Amino acid sequence: MRGLLASSIGVTCAAALALPLASPAVAARPVSPATVRPASGAEALGGIQSLPLAPLASRERTLAPVAGEQGLPRRDVRHFSLVGVIWDDPDTVLHGRVQVRTRAAGTDTWSSWQELEAHNDDAADPGTAERTSGRVHGATAPLWVGDSDGVEARVRAETGRRTEDTARGSRTATASALLPAGLRLELVDPGESAPAPDERQAAAAGAPHRGTAHRSAPTDEPPAVRAALDASAANAGLTAPGAAEIPELDRKQTEQELFALSAGELTQAQRVKPYIGPRPRIVTRRGWGADETLRERQFVYTKKVKAVFVHHTASGNGYRCSQVPSLIRGIYRYHVESMGWRDIGYNFLVDKCGNIYEGRAGGVAKPVLGAHTLGFNTNSMGIAVLGSFGSAKPPAAAVKAIARLAAWKLGLHGVNPKGRTYLKSGGGNLYRKGTKVRLNVISGHRDGFATECPGRLLYRKLGSTRSTAARLQGR
Repeated sequence: MRGLLASSIGVTCAAALALPLASPAVAARPVSPATVRPASGAEALGGIQSLPLAPLASRERTLAPVAGEQGLPRRDVRHFSLVGVIWDDPDTVLHGRVQVRTRAAGTDTWSSWQELEAHNDDAADPGTAERTSGRVHGATAPLWVGDSDGVEARVRAETGRRTEDTARGSRTATASALLPAGLRLELVDPGESAPAPDERQAAAAGAPHRGTAHRSAPTDEPPAVRAALDASAANAGLTAPGAAEIPELDRKQTEQELFALSAGELTQAQRVKPYIGPRPRIVTRRGWGADETLRERQFVYTKKVKAVFVHHTASGNGYRCSQVPSLIRGIYRYHVESMGWRDIGYNFLVDKCGNIYEGRAGGVAKPVLGAHTLGFNTNSMGIAVLGSFGSAKPPAAAVKAIARLAAWKLGLHGVNPKGRTYLKSGGGNLYRKGTKVRLNVISGHRDGFATECPGRLLYRKLGSTRSTAARLQGR
């Protein structure tokens, strides 16, 4: 995410460094879950246990800490399903290896050490209100581990490295100095689905106006209800108020919807021949159980969608599709409460079964400004496939879903999926701020930032994805 050095460019989104890690030898006395920072709100709605990491003792069981290594000895915790590591400065890069072990809830079974992707390259653009809020942290990608109640963690800096701090330009020589300040282990309980607003209330809310932002009119409803109504109303005209999904349409129905949504914005050519793919089925935020009180109330829009950036979440492939709503709630809470973003970063998410989910709130047919590709969030949208695809083959159902979603959403804006377009960089580690960059309309995250995301094997599928999306549009 944050200005990787040339020597770090090309580090894979799920790479494991060659250096072995010393196991913490001093056994930690298990602590009661009651001593962990309590979750805010009702337990049913989930929460985060935020545990500070500290220097670990050497494998020889001496009291001397290992330079450049921090962690958390094995301990009991409250239930969680998603884990990540954060640190204070979002502009500091963690050069090193991050690993966790977890215990399946209610058992004595511990997992092997699992890697967390240290270079989490998804972020709001530099200089935006979301990026400069003062709440943003540096972070690894989150890892889905399933229902767990025990954890152990270790973070080790690359040794023998001499580099420049990308944020401040200072030089450091020791491994310990390379670990970011304020390392914390975030254990996320996704909680249960938030309750749905009353459908009559949602219908009365109506659709928000289009523009750069929307804020609902004051009502007497509780904040949770108002926030849920806003999210539902942003999709007015596409589905019933409070619905769990937006149904798919055939080509004729999609063209009719296009004329209804954008009649005054279509060119003469679009009116004669609207190149747009049939609208796919999309699970709404209500459908995956978003707690709308977590995000900021205001919706922020960009002008149009000129490009699609494809990502993977680097959260692992060990989930069942029935668990996806919980997985997305975990990522959402991690993005907002741990990383300090205004909402989940991606505009859409796709699971390995090919299901499509609404991401950042504001309306699936609208150009919602996301936080997915540092420097290129304006006039683009981000689609994240749930999983890690550096060495694992992406499921055909997921690849097809990307093409279907891109064909429809790009068609709303008259954009050819097989074409190329120009985007102006907002600043990143590949292109300086203000640089006009020519990109494929459907690009991988790595095309705008020095990262291996969306994984080598998913990236290879983008050529066929462009062709499929164009065919779906009737081109």
